[in-house]
Amino acid sequence: MTVSTSVHPRQFASDNYAGICPEAMQAMIEANVDHSGAYGHDRWTSRAADLVREIFETDCEVFFVFNGTAANSLVLASLCQSYHSILCHELAHIETDECGAPEFFSNGTKLLQVRGDAGKLNVDALEQIVTKRTDVHFPKPRVISVTQATEVGTVYRPSEIGEISELAKAYGLRLHMDGARFANAVASLDIAPSEITWKAGVEALCFGGTKNGIHVGDAVVFFNRELAYEFEYRCKQAGQLCSKMRFMSAPWVGLLQDGTWLKNAGHANAMAKLLEKSLQDVPEIRQLHPTEANSVFVEMPATLIKNLRHDGWNFYTFIGTGGCRLMCAWDTQPEDVKQLADAIKQLATA
Repeated sequence: MTVSTSVHPRQFASDNYAGICPEAMQAMIEANVDHSGAYGHDRWTSRAADLVREIFETDCEVFFVFNGTAANSLVLASLCQSYHSILCHELAHIETDECGAPEFFSNGTKLLQVRGDAGKLNVDALEQIVTKRTDVHFPKPRVISVTQATEVGTVYRPSEIGEISELAKAYGLRLHMDGARFANAVASLDIAPSEITWKAGVEALCFGGTKNGIHVGDAVVFFNRELAYEFEYRCKQAGQLCSKMRFMSAPWVGLLQDGTWLKNAGHANAMAKLLEKSLQDVPEIRQLHPTEANSVFVEMPATLIKNLRHDGWNFYTFIGTGGCRLMCAWDTQPEDVKQLADAIKQLATA
């Protein structure tokens, strides 16, 4: 029997469930007032790009594309030849959830999986793969890709990014960051965005906005401007050049201009911390990873998972038997957290 989820207005499956935040919506409404230039030749796109440069405190190249898969895939393709390889964590989104798009857009560049605790790349493991083989029969390592925040909700510190960057420099590799939840990482660390990007050696960032309160789109940020050469052609060829670009870029203006992006991320993180605390006294629940961004990873008995879903709760279970991801968003409220926590407690003791 299919159970309606209407009794739970806010779910915990994904921060993509959340709508558009008011500031982003207002900017898009304002962009709709009159005619404006097409294909990015408009004041909204210019303003959004300038705001990105302001928050990162550097003169970077900025492009707007429809989603994170396109952002990651096109950036990685621009950094590689088809005979190269990309080193990423075994849980990285580019490896597990992008349907081979990085390989497709790069004409066959191979992804090499690297282990590491808490979703983070282990530098020794990275170096082992980089130095494993140097013969022509093995795809030559070219890029290291890090995910910030990671796929299990942990956050790289500047020193950790810096250590990876040093290894990349030592072996002539590029450093890419998948920042689908970059805002949550910045809010968690309470640090300037530059400190965990270009100052730490990151050359290209895919800056996610969808999970932070806009309707669609990621910003591709090249801190190393030389790497952006002809990237606009890649965007066009891949169907990522929006004709009415202002409706992709204007919400970024609303998100960035008054710090809404950090407010949204900080709130989502706080709700995750509240949920973590609310579940600490439930014997049937075991926390799997530290809560450092806007997700809580726990292990639940199969019966509890089944009963929660029967009662209309949505959440993902893609991290092994009993492993559950409970994701908070910019619009998650304390009463939503309480409702879920109470449901878990009641069903756990039933």
